[in-house]
Amino acid sequence: MASLQSTYKHSSLLPPLSGSALKVIAVLSMVADHCAYYLMEHSTLLYEVMRCFGRIAFPVFAFLIAEGFRHTRNLMKYFLQLLGFAVVSEVPWYLLNGADGTHNVLFTLALGVMALAAIKVLKKDGILCGAVIFSIAGFATWSGVDYEWRGILMMVVFYLLGNVSNPSFPSGRKAQLFCAFPLMMHYGIVGTLLASLVIACYDGTRGFIHGKVTKYGFYAFYPAHLIAIDITLYLNVFLNSLICLNS
Repeated sequence: MASLQSTYKHSSLLPPLSGSALKVIAVLSMVADHCAYYLMEHSTLLYEVMRCFGRIAFPVFAFLIAEGFRHTRNLMKYFLQLLGFAVVSEVPWYLLNGADGTHNVLFTLALGVMALAAIKVLKKDGILCGAVIFSIAGFATWSGVDYEWRGILMMVVFYLLGNVSNPSFPSGRKAQLFCAFPLMMHYGIVGTLLASLVIACYDGTRGFIHGKVTKYGFYAFYPAHLIAIDITLYLNVFLNSLICLNS
């Protein structure tokens, strides 16, 4: 993620959270969501709680992509980093989901960067810019990437409304959340409210994550946690097979 500089006036009513803190919250939420979905019995109370908490992840990642895009010095590198880790993540994703026609969320984020690049390059031609954005959103749905067209438009909303003059909490941030809320709400009202609260706490600072090793570590964590879930599932199948053979 590119360096973030504070352009936000934070509300004293909310605890300030840096970009690094938002990343950590989003990662923990994602892990909880995937562990519940792939490893737990569905329809239990704990499953539902973890899935609600898991709904925080994508809106926060979408928000951070918009922020990162605004501050990055090298758009092509930013895009290729996401695309590269998306390709690597397809193997563990396939092992978890099979040939169900879906693709991992890093492809969604990479497509979102393409949409934001279209806004930056084609800002003087609104009709063409809109056509490109909706084409990318349509491709996201057709290709089966996670969150489909809603994910693309969420990043567009966060970018456009965060780009209006110098956003401050009760104006720019509220506008971002108000317009993105219907897109987020599709995935659950409780998770949407929690994600909105986390984003509202963002204070515009970069936070404690510095250096290439840490930055790439966050990218690499996505395929790594999918691999860990794969291993857990296959170990479970193997152990159950041994139990059946010995019973």
